[in-house]
Amino acid sequence: MSRFAAGVVLITAIEGDPDDGGPVDDVGMTATAFMSVSLEPPLVLISLRREARMRDVLDEQPLWAVSLLSQSQRHVAGRFAIPGRISDRLMFADIPHRRGPVSGAALVGGALATLECRTDQVVEAGDHILYVGEVLRVDLPSPEGLPLAHFRGRYRSLG
Repeated sequence: MSRFAAGVVLITAIEGDPDDGGPVDDVGMTATAFMSVSLEPPLVLISLRREARMRDVLDEQPLWAVSLLSQSQRHVAGRFAIPGRISDRLMFADIPHRRGPVSGAALVGGALATLECRTDQVVEAGDHILYVGEVLRVDLPSPEGLPLAHFRGRYRSLG
């Protein structure tokens, strides 16, 4: 499957409940297993390894976001692809981002597009879990940029 070129996204969510007064953290994960599922209703899909920390977050948090990364955001992709992180608390510190008005999740500045989603279905598939999300909001911060791609185990630029 490394021969299949894929776009690179950053999936983000809030861990914890801001309404209960407990700690709240931003969580992010680089992914290439992302796709559009349906236009009516608007649905997207992300595929996460069973042992991914983001999976634990999305099992508790139905709202999440996706930032479609541009080729100039290779550093963002690399940072959030580091396995075995304990916390993402400082990972967002020097990355321009804003809070999604629907999800509260971090939306990366300069992304080609950002989507805010609510989990619609969860499907077990081998060693992965598929999250189908209803798209609640879309923004196009940098629609003219070129996408960051992943091919044969490396980030690539198009054009």
